[in-house]
Amino acid sequence: MIVLGIESSCDETGVAICKDGRIVSSVISSQVVHQRYGGVVPEIASREHEKVLNLLVDQSLDKAGLAVSDLGGVAVTRGPGLAGTLLTGVCFAKGLALGLDIPIVGVNHVEAHVFANFLADPTLKFPFVCLLVSGGHTQLWLIEGLHHYTLLGETRDDAAGEALDKGARVLGLGYPGGPEIEALSRSGNPNKIKFPRAFLKSGNLDFSFSGLKTSLLYFMDDFSETDQTIRKQDIAASYQQAVVDVLSSKLGWAADQTGVDCCVVAGGVAANRVLRTACQKQLFPRKVLFPDMEYCTDNGAMIAFLGEIYLSDGRKSNPEFTVDPNLRMENR
Repeated sequence: MIVLGIESSCDETGVAICKDGRIVSSVISSQVVHQRYGGVVPEIASREHEKVLNLLVDQSLDKAGLAVSDLGGVAVTRGPGLAGTLLTGVCFAKGLALGLDIPIVGVNHVEAHVFANFLADPTLKFPFVCLLVSGGHTQLWLIEGLHHYTLLGETRDDAAGEALDKGARVLGLGYPGGPEIEALSRSGNPNKIKFPRAFLKSGNLDFSFSGLKTSLLYFMDDFSETDQTIRKQDIAASYQQAVVDVLSSKLGWAADQTGVDCCVVAGGVAANRVLRTACQKQLFPRKVLFPDMEYCTDNGAMIAFLGEIYLSDGRKSNPEFTVDPNLRMENR
């Protein structure tokens, strides 16, 4: 089966084609316009998706060597995400499916991130624990099969990616903040400053990063660039390390509590190399799997891949389905 996937939940426009479980093309347009604002402006994001969607579909088809008539189905993100950007993608996808008289399926963005790990390793087997960590989500899931998910823990306030973005803003860095902090941290000392690590001694699997962010704000109020004992690189590295320590430790606890032999990390923050190293060290000798770098951030490939699974199983959406900005990943 050949399925076109469309992702427009935030500020990345992703289009990809999956054919018989294999991604044959994937293109992404990143909205750099938001850098001047230090964060995503929803209305602008919606307009940017609208500008490029048709072009990206053409590029994806050309890259795959296919014609639009070869498509057997369309998959599109219906949530969670920004309401306006989701609507842009869903309306485009509905029009395409209607014009071609092919089925359409609305896909859960979070669920697609989890299943992107099957693209990295097709031999991945259930059950496994997934650390889903991005700008909007920080959750731990026990994945026992398609539609058999148990939420083990989640953030009570900021997501880890959000904390990194806000921390970068406090440090005067660019957007998106995660890669900026990671780049600055490479020449810093991650043990220089002892930032707080919430719930790290509590034994539960929930997260909290608001206190860490506040701690950085207070620290920077007293920080001076003329201080020769502490550099901004040290601050960035220490802040990043506090996030990484919590994430990797709790993933290890989740593996211990569930007894699984394999863990996966999904979402945009999964691209962070410090996190990857820490998780591998924390989980050894268990297997830890990460998506390919191109599939960590929002992309159409994960939507097309999961969409093909749905459609091949006869699961399609009513053409009148709506978007859900707060869509949850639940058992079915």
